[in-house]
Amino acid sequence: MSSSNFASFAPYTPPPDDPAYSNRSSLSKGATRPWFPASSTSQHNISSYQSGGIPTFNTSAAGGAGAVEEAEGQQNQWETRFGMRVDLLAAFAYVLGPLSALLLLVLETQNDYVRFHAYQSALLTTPLLVLRMLLSLLAFPVTLRTIMTVLIICGQLLMAFRAYHDAAQNGLARYQLPYIGPIADNWVKGE
Repeated sequence: MSSSNFASFAPYTPPPDDPAYSNRSSLSKGATRPWFPASSTSQHNISSYQSGGIPTFNTSAAGGAGAVEEAEGQQNQWETRFGMRVDLLAAFAYVLGPLSALLLLVLETQNDYVRFHAYQSALLTTPLLVLRMLLSLLAFPVTLRTIMTVLIICGQLLMAFRAYHDAAQNGLARYQLPYIGPIADNWVKGE
């Protein structure tokens, strides 16, 4: 058997971006490779992934330094303790009034958006329900009590829709009621 029957292999050639081999091969002394900046050939450190360097993350033009931390922070604001949807939990905070608000404040300890709406719901519906009970105890006319009940239910439904819509469409924008909203926001920030 002759050696021509076997496959021939080309000798090893380093990758074109390996600065350790920049002065070797066919490049003349002082000649630079056009595809590399002059600074990378003079430093002679391994900066290429192809030549054995460690790949770098978070330094690309698309991500930038700290992009992972920012993405995790944005992802965490959509997560809840039990893996439920943020928009539905925020809307649920208003549905049963102080009962659902208290339930969410006790159970949901991770998501600030849901906790904000639970606080705001408690601050909105508790005084309204106490006022409605006082109207019943003081024997106000039935029409006044009915109007008050309808206003409470409409307010709860409106705020539930607003919390759901702001989470789904506006990227967790917090709709704050006058006087009550800033108090709820301060309580969430204070936790």
